[in-house]
Amino acid sequence: MRASTLRIFKAFILLLIVALAMPLRAQDNNLVASLHAEEPERAGETLTLAIHFEPVSDEWHGYWSNPGDAGLGMQLSWELPEGWQAGEPLYPVPQTLRISGLMNHVYKGAYSVLVPLSVPEGFVASGPVPIAVEGQWLACTDAICVPEQARMTALVQSDPKAFIADGRFPLWRAAIAPPLDRKGQFEIAGNLLRLAIPIPAAMKLDAPHVFMRTERLVDYAAAQVFRRNGDILVAEIPLKGGAQPESIEGILALGGGNGIRFEAVLGEVPSGGALVAGPDDATPPVWVLLIGALLGGLLLNVMPCVFPILSIKALSLARAGESQAQARSEGIAYTCGVVLACVALGATMLALRAAGAQVGWAFQLQEPGVVVFLLVLAAAITANFAGLFELPSLSFTRSGEPASAFATGLLAAFVATPCTGPFMAVALGAALLLPPVQALLLFAALGLGLALPFLLIGFVPALRGMLPRPGPWMDRFRKAMAFPMGLTALALVWLTARLGGQGFAMFALVMTAGVIMALMVTGRLQKRGKMAWPAFGLIAAPFLIFGAFALPSSYAEQQSGTAQSILAPREFSTAALAEARASGKPVFVWFTADWCVTCKVNEGVAIEREATKAAFEKAGVIPMVGDWTRRDAEISAFLTEQGAAGVPLYLWYEPGAEAEQLPQVLTADMLIERAQRPR
Repeated sequence: MRASTLRIFKAFILLLIVALAMPLRAQDNNLVASLHAEEPERAGETLTLAIHFEPVSDEWHGYWSNPGDAGLGMQLSWELPEGWQAGEPLYPVPQTLRISGLMNHVYKGAYSVLVPLSVPEGFVASGPVPIAVEGQWLACTDAICVPEQARMTALVQSDPKAFIADGRFPLWRAAIAPPLDRKGQFEIAGNLLRLAIPIPAAMKLDAPHVFMRTERLVDYAAAQVFRRNGDILVAEIPLKGGAQPESIEGILALGGGNGIRFEAVLGEVPSGGALVAGPDDATPPVWVLLIGALLGGLLLNVMPCVFPILSIKALSLARAGESQAQARSEGIAYTCGVVLACVALGATMLALRAAGAQVGWAFQLQEPGVVVFLLVLAAAITANFAGLFELPSLSFTRSGEPASAFATGLLAAFVATPCTGPFMAVALGAALLLPPVQALLLFAALGLGLALPFLLIGFVPALRGMLPRPGPWMDRFRKAMAFPMGLTALALVWLTARLGGQGFAMFALVMTAGVIMALMVTGRLQKRGKMAWPAFGLIAAPFLIFGAFALPSSYAEQQSGTAQSILAPREFSTAALAEARASGKPVFVWFTADWCVTCKVNEGVAIEREATKAAFEKAGVIPMVGDWTRRDAEISAFLTEQGAAGVPLYLWYEPGAEAEQLPQVLTADMLIERAQRPR
């Protein structure tokens, strides 16, 4: 009995030791918590308490209210006087911690969570008011996690004279993310959450990151992309989970421990904007983009858009064999003209976009006034090629004149860049998102690529040796080149009618005819050795004045010509595209413009074909077209969203899938093969 009694006694002592040790271990936390009051309590006002966490060593961290992929947010159970109410805890800006592919929202080091307490009207305290809270949280290192708890208490003074302020409160409050004064907007676009946060464009963003308080919505570990659109910051975050909230909340970290709290409701989120931050692979490195722009400009020499001005280049290339010095000077002058025109067009486009205009590459050909100017210029060059007149100091065909080569380069870039080709599309799409200096470098690289063949011929004697020797044939060749240049002028007449109507085109033709008449008289006077240009001014001035008044009054914006397609496509809009994709059928969308020669060639070769039509009808493909001949803000925004700076752009949507961007040199087989895919 004595042995048995002894064993029972030992067991009792052991249980007593464990029982006594449990409350001691509860206070032996790795995140030591304490409760503090900011000021004395006042009836009818809000009192702020702070739960301050202090890790026992640097390896331990705590969690935000939404811990991310792993972890546990803090749970609180308050013991308050009757009528008192505890509000929503206010957290500092959290930090990201990625472990084994999981993204956690944590606090490293000491941090404080503020909790507002509402004191009821008429509350009268007889002395210090006791406050208590039971807290549970998770303390972790990079290797282990320990669930912890503690009961925290505080005596809130009622007498201001007896209250001793905690000097750490200003720092604790400064660390809390302040709320935005207005709500943002968000939308679900495919597999992305697109969030528009209204913050001033001047606000500095060092390392932005959205911490989503709304759970089961986004992929916390996925890369986030940020773009500036005026005073709106647009964040794009991949989704993960099936939540369909009507409102969301979170914290936007700005970098350096700063951030703001936001709320957002369902609404429209703007597209495009300058890239602020994103994953390393969101935009290729600048050197890759520069190579792409260079190759794109080089390939532009063989793209259909350049064919109308090849005659101008041909004459310059033919003259390049006259002398080494002359060939080099013309090559440099031509290159300067091309690069200057590309940079100027790019800078103008970026400036217009910065001012809020939705424009893209080749925006100049969407302006009727620019097209009329090109019509007059093409007609004048045609007359010059035909030998009807000569310019005394500047001609697109004068032999050995750097000024002539420079002007040729200007015109070549101005007319030859309405369409985007391989390599060029990615570079120009990125140029819309990069900082201005880097974007202008891309436009300069594009111009260098366009001018590179001419430049090489100017500096490589072996290439010049392959050209025919100068001779009388050049004058005949020049006159022959008047024919393709005249066709270009006729194409511009058609484009003016498409932009402004038949009356607008008729008045443009009258003005152009007057200018050509003046040039013919000028040419006759030149052959007689008389002063010619005053006569040009006297004859051309009435026609130019007529055009200045008649053209604006006769302009009538034309409707899209999409009904002429044998595919009977729907007219593009984001709403129409969403409706078509929701039908569960394949969707083919193409973006075109009447001034885009590549677009028209692709349409004739691949799209407007009976075989394509039959394959589309059999598979139930929904065709849709966006006509960008005239400026269209919705199409411009969509092109930017797709990373395209201009047309052509071809997108194929399989049911339930994201867009597949097709090559810019299209074939009928590409479309038929996709239409015939098993589904």
